[in-house]
Amino acid sequence: MDNGQRLDCDLLVIGSGAGGLSTAVTAAVLGLDVVVVEKEAQLGGTTAWSGGWMWIPRNPLAQGAGIVEPQDQPKLYLSNELAEGYDQTRIEMFLDQGPRMVDFFSSETQLAFIEGNAIPDFHGKTPGAATGGRSVCAAPFDGRALGPRIRDLKPPLAETSPFGMGIASGADLRHFLNSHSSLTSFLHVARRLARHLLDVLRFGRGMHLVNGNALIARLVKSADDLGVRIMTAAPAQTLLSEGPRIAGARIIHDGAPLDIRARRGVVLACGGFPHDTARKAALFPHAPTGREHWSAAPESNTGDGIHLGETAGGRTRTDLSDNGAWAPVSLVPHRDGSVGHFPHLIERAKPGLIMVRDDGTRFANEADSYHDVMKALFAATPAGRPAEAWAICDAKFLRRYGLGRVRPMPFPIMPWLRNGYLKRGASIEALASACGISASGLRATIERYNGFAARGEDPAFGRGDTLYNRVQGDMAHQPNPCVAPIEAGPFYAVKIVAGSLGTFAGLDTDEHARVLDAEHKPIDGLYAVGNDMASIMAGRYPSGGITLGPAMTFGYIAAHHASGIPLRNNRSAAA
Repeated sequence: MDNGQRLDCDLLVIGSGAGGLSTAVTAAVLGLDVVVVEKEAQLGGTTAWSGGWMWIPRNPLAQGAGIVEPQDQPKLYLSNELAEGYDQTRIEMFLDQGPRMVDFFSSETQLAFIEGNAIPDFHGKTPGAATGGRSVCAAPFDGRALGPRIRDLKPPLAETSPFGMGIASGADLRHFLNSHSSLTSFLHVARRLARHLLDVLRFGRGMHLVNGNALIARLVKSADDLGVRIMTAAPAQTLLSEGPRIAGARIIHDGAPLDIRARRGVVLACGGFPHDTARKAALFPHAPTGREHWSAAPESNTGDGIHLGETAGGRTRTDLSDNGAWAPVSLVPHRDGSVGHFPHLIERAKPGLIMVRDDGTRFANEADSYHDVMKALFAATPAGRPAEAWAICDAKFLRRYGLGRVRPMPFPIMPWLRNGYLKRGASIEALASACGISASGLRATIERYNGFAARGEDPAFGRGDTLYNRVQGDMAHQPNPCVAPIEAGPFYAVKIVAGSLGTFAGLDTDEHARVLDAEHKPIDGLYAVGNDMASIMAGRYPSGGITLGPAMTFGYIAAHHASGIPLRNNRSAAA
């Protein structure tokens, strides 16, 4: 460093989510001197709040379990799902290198994976869809291994984490849902809670890290082991250039400007633009002022990376099917007057819940993916009206599965009734009145739904017709894991608003994650990964993990390109 004003490195990474850290760690393994700068005081970005799943077809864990498929199968699925948005060069690079990325991180870093071999693709009726074998997640991690660095790790999203404790999908979540009806589950939950509360007393937070929190923790541990320099509370202001080449960035650190010169280039990994009001207004039709949309991503994700890329001549792609990763969200009042954003990802598919608009009618198969449900709501919302709905259930459902931020038994519901988040009615008509829903419309909808639900059927929207629906439902409930009558009053509702898990529109990049200019030529020394890169899925959402899977893979790819060390081809990984 020169008088505290200049720092030199090989590669500068701006942002500390999965895309940024995967780039940094890979580059460090390949021998580069790497600096990571993070705008927030803590590391992890949206990834630290996420479920942490990555869509990586033909991954080594699946193959090790005997799930072997030719690359033509995921290509067939994506070609059908993405249609005219199918970018053969980038898709084939992703499919080639995704399994290689998993191998690399497993063997060279602290990152370990668990399989998601029972997780199906979202659209099981599309040719090429898989019933499993295309998903991986970071293995749970003991936060104590980070030492003092744990203070720099963003905790799990408060809205989805009871007492700040992360709950892993799969067996862990099932134990929490069954804790009031199964002794085995009760003991599991008791042990988890006891350890968590002890950790909070000793360390100020939970140390059993799961999901996206575990992914970030493992990447941070790897970065520290490899000597990556990480700066927090260090927002990037401008990119620095040497002729046509991007050669670093000016950041603010400890209240003063600092120029970081990067010999091999700069990687933009700032998490997209979910809280950039102006860009949302321009790109989200349902948010004409940019304020009619609520994202579960961190509020610091204001499009910094995309803006920096544009100032360097980068082209932002907005020609996608959808510019955001839509999700139903509810607004959670906090005691300090602030509002949290709860993403409804789990309970919608459970038996005994429907979603209706203010006319009392359903508009979608509620058990479909979060993105598909919101697309259906947008399509059903008259022009000029806000895209809003209500999630409706009865008392039995509420105490069994919870509803949004309202957790299941034995957690209390009165605080949520008092602050207005949860609505209640002794009858369907009373609930409709509390919500401002058409009473006659809601009554007719529930009577029609219940008539078929008693037999486990939903002819109106086909809840439970796909494996994805059923896996998301309650497999112990038969004959349809996604369908049960709504009949045991009192009845409850939570308001749903338009939201997202992140954004899809972003900087145009090539297969090496290099940012492209208006003439489709790479800008020397400038890369974009994660949600700063335009989604390779062309604004479509074919499966869970299609954000983090490409983020990790293209971080791995970008680091190889910046280092000058060629990628190995992975086509022979499976027959």
